Amino acid sequence: MTVRSAMPWPLRWMVGAVVLGFSAAIALWAFDVGKDIAGLDKHAKEELTALRQEVSSLRAGREKALSVANTSGSLLITEKAAQEKMASQLRQLEVENRSLRDDLGFFERLLPTGTGEAASIRSLQAEMLSGTQLKWQVLVIQPVKDAPDFNGSLELSLSGTQADKPWTMALPAGTQLLQFKQYRRVEGVLDVPALTVVKTITAKVLEGKTVRSVQTFKL
Repeated sequence: MTVRSAMPWPLRWMVGAVVLGFSAAIALWAFDVGKDIAGLDKHAKEELTALRQEVSSLRAGREKALSVANTSGSLLITEKAAQEKMASQLRQLEVENRSLRDDLGFFERLLPTGTGEAASIRSLQAEMLSGTQLKWQVLVIQPVKDAPDFNGSLELSLSGTQADKPWTMALPAGTQLLQFKQYRRVEGVLDVPALTVVKTITAKVLEGKTVRSVQTFKL
């Protein structure tokens, strides 16, 4: 016994054609959708690449900015140190300048208002630094304002006892050249022989062979 479909074959052909067409339409739609998805992925990759490049550029800019900032910081530190050193030097110069002004004012007050001719010893000081060394200092001035240049010499002599016997001594180099306009401070250290007791030191200011001033200091 054979069972046959009640649907005639032209109708079955038409139904098959419709099914095939519908399948084709679905396939075409899926293909288009796939293309769209693929296009989106492509754009996303391009955007991701661009973003990565931008991030890399920003990082490079940041590193450059940090390098510049570090360099600027080092320069600022160096400049600040230089300014502090300069300020310290300026303060020291101001102190020295005030000291010089004070000395100048002091010596100007020592000068009389009258007139005079000869240079004179204003001060003579001496002290024993040890048993065999003596430090001395002489201040010579011309007791007039706007004095002419003085060209002369300084003679120094010591006297006392050595082994309980009279003893004298002059500067080892002899007389010392003395040139100045308003004032001159001369000082030095002398080596004294052993077993010597220095009692006095005498300073003489000479102009040529003429003695202009003499002063003696007792130790």
